[in-house]
Amino acid sequence: MSDSPFSEFDSPKESSPFAEFDSSGRAPAREEAAAATAPVRTQDGEVENNTDVTKCPACGANMVYDSERGKLYCEHCGTEVEVRAGTSEEQDFERLLSRTDEWGAETHVYRCENCGAREILSDGEIAGKCPFCGTTNIVKTDELSGLKPNAVVPFSVAKEDAVKRVRLWAKRRWLSPRKFRRGARPENVSGIYTPAFSFDTSADAWYTGVLGKYYYRSRRVNGRIVRERYLKTFPIRGSYSSFFDDILVQASDKIGQDSLDALQPFDTGESREYRPEYLSGFAAGQYTKDGLACWADARGLIRARLKSDILSRYVYDTVVSFQMDFQCRNTTYKYLLLPVYVGHCGWKKKLYHFFVSGHNGKVTGKAPVSAVKVGLLVLLGIALVVGIALCFMWGNGIGPFA
Repeated sequence: MSDSPFSEFDSPKESSPFAEFDSSGRAPAREEAAAATAPVRTQDGEVENNTDVTKCPACGANMVYDSERGKLYCEHCGTEVEVRAGTSEEQDFERLLSRTDEWGAETHVYRCENCGAREILSDGEIAGKCPFCGTTNIVKTDELSGLKPNAVVPFSVAKEDAVKRVRLWAKRRWLSPRKFRRGARPENVSGIYTPAFSFDTSADAWYTGVLGKYYYRSRRVNGRIVRERYLKTFPIRGSYSSFFDDILVQASDKIGQDSLDALQPFDTGESREYRPEYLSGFAAGQYTKDGLACWADARGLIRARLKSDILSRYVYDTVVSFQMDFQCRNTTYKYLLLPVYVGHCGWKKKLYHFFVSGHNGKVTGKAPVSAVKVGLLVLLGIALVVGIALCFMWGNGIGPFA
């Protein structure tokens, strides 16, 4: 079956990126800030990419997005400015095929010569070192930075809190060396928005198959009771429909899908409209998989979930055969930026990378493993298997217990 996810799309709603800020600043400064930073739109309603680094309306210094305040913050004079962004809207799938809007005018790209990572920064910001490998061997490029996101989950976890969570995570790695667990020191911790696509869709499936259920019979063989297993099969056939909400697919090869899954959930349903102000003080990774490639991955996830949901409706022990076809309809998407802290802990001249969700504080990553602890665990497993085998032989009168 083929997908039919197309429908007309709504034009984006107009909103200003700033509200009045709470400080002792003058009212005219607030009005000037709102006028200077309001999004400029073309005749068809698209936002023009004309945003530079946001200047403080009170003192003129560069402002950064503060994850704890949830606002733009001037570290020089303490002025706060709220980012006025509405809830992001789902985009019809047809847009993914036709949209070519770029970030070019408001961002630029740095490439790491060591690991190849590409980092997108707000216009006017400079990359000091690569957040993925820590090297300072990075160069500015003139390449286009790709499709512009339409949604962002802003950072809400502070960098200091992320570092504390990494230390606590390290203490719980009980297979790691004791000195690492007690003294792990997170280094080169950087906040970066990782690109991802989320998809909503309704799926209709048609399936046929054969399932089997085991049953047992006992009979006497050479004076002993032997229990034999048999398989009884039965056919299945039917249709099944389900709605899938926010299937999240990683669009960067620098943070794998498994790592992204370990950091979930991200509140994508309450994500905000993309505003370049959210990148102030942070960077964004460039996607290495476009929307259509991510949709192909999403279809694989949909297929697996449909199969699991269908089979859960039956009582069976084994699947003899299963065939399924499905189609998706009313498909929508969001191209999201998700907040992640990236860093590493060093141990014996080797770096172990970790990721921390800038939304909920979850941590995932790699840690060194103690060979002694692993060896003891293997010996314990062998002893357990031998013990179970001996108990089985004793209970059935086999071998030396006969």
